[in-house]
Amino acid sequence: MGQGQGHDGQERVATTLTGAARQEIDARLAPVDAELERRYPGDPGTRQPVHTVYVPGDALAAGTVRSWGDQALAALDEHAPDAESFAAVLGLDDELAVPVHERVRAKLEREPVEDLRIDFEDGYGRRSDAEEDRDAARAARLVAATCADGTGAPWTGIRMKCMEAQVRDRGIRTLDIFLTGLMEAGGLPAGLVLTLPKVTYAEQVTAMVRLLETFEKAHGLDEGRLGFEIQIETSQAILAADGTATVARMIQAAEGRATGLHYGTFDYSACLGVSAAYQASDHPAADHAKAVMQVAAAGTGVRLSDGSTNVLPVGPAEKVHEAWRLHYGLTRRALSRAYYQGWDMHPAHLPTRYAAVFAFYREGFREAATRLARYAARTAGDVLDEPATAKALGAHLLRGLDCGALTLAEITDLTGLTRPALESFASPRRAGLTTTPR
Repeated sequence: MGQGQGHDGQERVATTLTGAARQEIDARLAPVDAELERRYPGDPGTRQPVHTVYVPGDALAAGTVRSWGDQALAALDEHAPDAESFAAVLGLDDELAVPVHERVRAKLEREPVEDLRIDFEDGYGRRSDAEEDRDAARAARLVAATCADGTGAPWTGIRMKCMEAQVRDRGIRTLDIFLTGLMEAGGLPAGLVLTLPKVTYAEQVTAMVRLLETFEKAHGLDEGRLGFEIQIETSQAILAADGTATVARMIQAAEGRATGLHYGTFDYSACLGVSAAYQASDHPAADHAKAVMQVAAAGTGVRLSDGSTNVLPVGPAEKVHEAWRLHYGLTRRALSRAYYQGWDMHPAHLPTRYAAVFAFYREGFREAATRLARYAARTAGDVLDEPATAKALGAHLLRGLDCGALTLAEITDLTGLTRPALESFASPRRAGLTTTPR
């Protein structure tokens, strides 16, 4: 019987392609299916820090995180002591002034630094081997202690020297001392992060993978326990001599260990010959590099991070306010371009980092929540959303929740959704995962 209704009133359909034909297609595409799963597993679904703070290896102290928070609060008290004055400096809408100010202060009191990088590269410089050995061992001891007593940042690690010949041995030795010190102090902390700077060739990434494999085997660690961030600071990291995108090959060369691509504002700008006065994260050269990074990382599970500004909020109020406005604007610009993390160089950058992040998520909160609620309930609105948009809406709300811009009660009131439900929209891989590393 052809198509149409049968005697039982059910719709009848006719087909031509056999099950064998479909099985043949499945067989032909099986390698592609496997390749897609391997290369593009999607976002890992865990919390991403909104920033990275880095301090020189010799400047690290047990109270570094609390000290940064106290200095940031002192800057607020001196230069914008209340919600009205802070909003006036940054140009915040009246309805955002109080909630943003309150959340910034609470964040600085509770968790001032989300991600701390102990620097043994540019910010540390060239020291004697004995001095760097001592500082690396000391860093391991302090990281182990602060992770154990809960006074450290949720994510902490080191930036070693790069894989270039002149400093390669020193970088490897520092990495070894630091990781070995952590193992001797009780093991690797959950929020451990390693940063490999000035990567130019994919082979340098492969070399880092082999080092970490060797360390894992020596200590009986699970394969893949150690991952690392790749800093994009040279033109060759974006465009290879043959015209291909090097950064895409770097991600594959990491063999699943790459956790992030971090843009290096000043090294990359200098590499292209940009004058010092114009080296900034909103320069066209920076936008190009970050766009290539974004496309290369899409779907791979590798996160993105913007660079920093070197304009520090110090001096008289006028200078502090000017630096705050610049930092706030750059952070908001990065967020709108889906760069949800950046680097901060001074404690007084923290108020505007969190103000920008909180304002970004709170401004878009009601619209995102309403659209997701309508999608979940399959009701009509003035925007017709698709599953990919629902995924983006869920991810937006979860990022706001994870950083402290939003509360679960606020989200649930507007959406009727629990956190697991939000996670199921944002990413199936996210559901049930711990949102913080410890």
